[in-house]
Amino acid sequence: MNDKLFAALQYITPQHTLSRAAGWLANQRTPWIKDRFIQWFAKRYDVDMSQALEEDLLAYASFNEFFTRALKAEARPVDTAPDSVVCPADGAISQLGKIEEGRIFQAKGQLYTTRELLGGSEALANEFEQGQFATIYLSPRDYHRVHMPYSGRLRTTVAIPGDLFSVNNATAREVPRLFARNERLVAIFDTDLGPMAVVLVGAMIVAGIETVWGGEVAPIRRKVQTLDFRPTAPVDLAKGEEMGRFRLGSTAIVLFGKNKVNWEEKFSANSPTQMGERLGSHREVSR
Repeated sequence: MNDKLFAALQYITPQHTLSRAAGWLANQRTPWIKDRFIQWFAKRYDVDMSQALEEDLLAYASFNEFFTRALKAEARPVDTAPDSVVCPADGAISQLGKIEEGRIFQAKGQLYTTRELLGGSEALANEFEQGQFATIYLSPRDYHRVHMPYSGRLRTTVAIPGDLFSVNNATAREVPRLFARNERLVAIFDTDLGPMAVVLVGAMIVAGIETVWGGEVAPIRRKVQTLDFRPTAPVDLAKGEEMGRFRLGSTAIVLFGKNKVNWEEKFSANSPTQMGERLGSHREVSR
């Protein structure tokens, strides 16, 4: 199927109904249902269970527990250099680079604005003007917990309703403003580098997004919901610490402000990544 047809079919697909059905199936604990689903999925996507804390496919109580499985402690070492910013998730770089005139590069011929990605706040978008972005795509076979790129304190979250298009490369090339129109959760952290945004983007058949501080946050209601965490007990998370997870694959986007980080030169579109790997540096920052 060509990219244009694949994208066009998604416009007429009942995205939320399909995703709710997938969520129901993924939560089933009946052995003959969940065992067959897990075994089929692991074979179909060549999932490497040798790195999982629990290697036995049939030991998981549901598909969701299998999909969000923990890894062995040594499987994903986190770069501990003081100047490092690390990759938040397994997957591949979709795009990374500079935020130019409030716009983020999605794919050839496709851009979207920082303001719409973050839920419509011009003031919040301005904090990242001329900064850096990195977009990481998590394929179905990847580890699906999202970790902190850099240590920070949670300031606010913005839960944004939207579509549920697939987020693979084919759809990114064909669907305008893909990541700014899909359902997503924006988490803003205050760090010693200034603000950092980690955006968890929902997608077709993603059955939910969870955070370590609030549990499940999707599906999201029909209006943008902003929560300010500063008046409550602080949520402090260290570099490499888990912050959330996807129930089925999707995309994580990281934003930093102007002149705060440089991405590693080895990374470009489609570069494979692993959680905890050095993604960038803040030691030698261009001015």
